[in-house]
Amino acid sequence: MSSLKPILGITMGDATGCGPEIIVKSLMEEQFYDISRPVVIGDAKIMERAVGIVGASLLIRKVNSMDGVGQTFGVIDVLDMDNLPADLPFAKVDARAGKAAYEYVAKGVELAMKNEIDAIVTAPLNKEAMNLGGYHYAGHTEILGELSGTKDYAMMLVGGPLRVIHVSTHVSMREACNRTKKARVLKVIELANESCKLLGVIEPRVAVAGLNPHAGEGGLFGTEEIEEIIPAIEAAQAEGICASGPIAPDTVFYRAALKEHFDIVVCMYHDQGHIPMKVLSFETGVNVTVGLPFIRTSVDHGTAFGKAGKGTADHRSMNESLLLGAKMAQMRRRNMGRGV
Repeated sequence: MSSLKPILGITMGDATGCGPEIIVKSLMEEQFYDISRPVVIGDAKIMERAVGIVGASLLIRKVNSMDGVGQTFGVIDVLDMDNLPADLPFAKVDARAGKAAYEYVAKGVELAMKNEIDAIVTAPLNKEAMNLGGYHYAGHTEILGELSGTKDYAMMLVGGPLRVIHVSTHVSMREACNRTKKARVLKVIELANESCKLLGVIEPRVAVAGLNPHAGEGGLFGTEEIEEIIPAIEAAQAEGICASGPIAPDTVFYRAALKEHFDIVVCMYHDQGHIPMKVLSFETGVNVTVGLPFIRTSVDHGTAFGKAGKGTADHRSMNESLLLGAKMAQMRRRNMGRGV
């Protein structure tokens, strides 16, 4: 692998959605070739179709390896999996597209684990289509964790003035409460601290949200804070992590995003973190899977079937995902002593 610009493996996502088009739109911008070497892991036919839909003056080049990829602005290198028909319909849940989307992610993990790419940047997949295609996962995060053999991982969202990371994600509220345990909360605090350092924060300030209203109000509204969350915070502090809390969920995001008291918020469940993030940065949010043995960033939106095939899908989240993926990959290389 080159010791210069990081190679970003961009998985194409569900081909019936907006993924191919937003990839093309982003790679029409020269800045991404200035800071990285992008290569699409997908289907060349579908990428050529997307170029036509967007009306871009770009060439698609099929590649078989990572040697020399992503070096020429105006050319999109595609590791061609050749696993879809050229006339695949838009905006329909299709098992073929779901199966293919999984295969792109699996290939990305294979390349990342071999250090042939520096980061995976994922376009959106459709969970229903993927399950119809024979792969039964709740989403990208769970696929990446299983394929990389990673047990302790978490979802972090980055957008505008806010960063959030989750103790639990795609489970019911009842199960989310059951998963609020000291060991898991401590691990996510540790991941929050490590992730902020990959983003260039030298001494991260980690806020930990409560699970219950008013962070339990001393046990009046629930005991998870006393029994699980506070012990986890104390253990993190003993490790030298600047962790604070538990802080009432109705104030912690204001303090983190607007008052700049904190660099990241540890959230106890999916919506606790997603709602404030999407209120503040719906168009530009980035989803990061932390704890993996490689960098993974992603758009923070779905397949946008309503815009697929029209060339009108917003690509700002893909832009931010590429920028963040390159930044984190460069920081990881520095930390590993491999240069930039």
